[in-house]
Amino acid sequence: MHGQNDNRSDAISIQQGTFGQEIPAHKVLRNTYGLLGMTIGFAAIMTMVGIALNLGFISALVFSLIGFGLLFVVDRTADSAKGLFFIFAFTGIEGLALAPLVGAYLKSPAGALIVTQALAATSLVSLVLSAYAIKSGKDFSYMRGFLLTGLIVMLVASIANIFLHMPALHLAIAAGGAIIASGLILFDTSRIINGGETNYIRATLSLFLDIKLLFVSLLQLLGAANDD
Repeated sequence: MHGQNDNRSDAISIQQGTFGQEIPAHKVLRNTYGLLGMTIGFAAIMTMVGIALNLGFISALVFSLIGFGLLFVVDRTADSAKGLFFIFAFTGIEGLALAPLVGAYLKSPAGALIVTQALAATSLVSLVLSAYAIKSGKDFSYMRGFLLTGLIVMLVASIANIFLHMPALHLAIAAGGAIIASGLILFDTSRIINGGETNYIRATLSLFLDIKLLFVSLLQLLGAANDD
């Protein structure tokens, strides 16, 4: 009888992949991170474009709503080549939606340092968590309920704080966002390597959203720390 670890590698060696073909799990992972890197780079470029255009927070709301609609388009087209076009369209719109927030921090004292630190911390945490999930091969599907509940609580708290304007609650939401985003990176990476997600466009979409949440949360935490 083979060991559990040997069986794991055999079980995930072949999966049903993007566009319907059977491809090895390591190729799904490689394709996902290749596409993820390109979409993050494109989103960063569009954020800089948005900052140069001096987009305001009303524009951010409009782009966020457009991005929400594109989420469903990406999911519906992920099994065809059209999905590649729409994933770039989505991430570009998300980059524009981030422009007012990032631009506001850049205009503040030590803003460039805060943004740089948030980018560096996001990159480091994402890489470490992904590497751990890949190296350990653990199944983090048990975190689904906790992460979903956390996202719902964070959403409700964020809406409430629009009216309450409580700095302490804003800080708690940012901290919770960073924790949830970290858990989502583990969860979504685990799904790829354990066969739960075999479409690299959908996998890219999930990880992009995780990393975006982590970046925004860390940006807010570092901004609050700098204000003290």
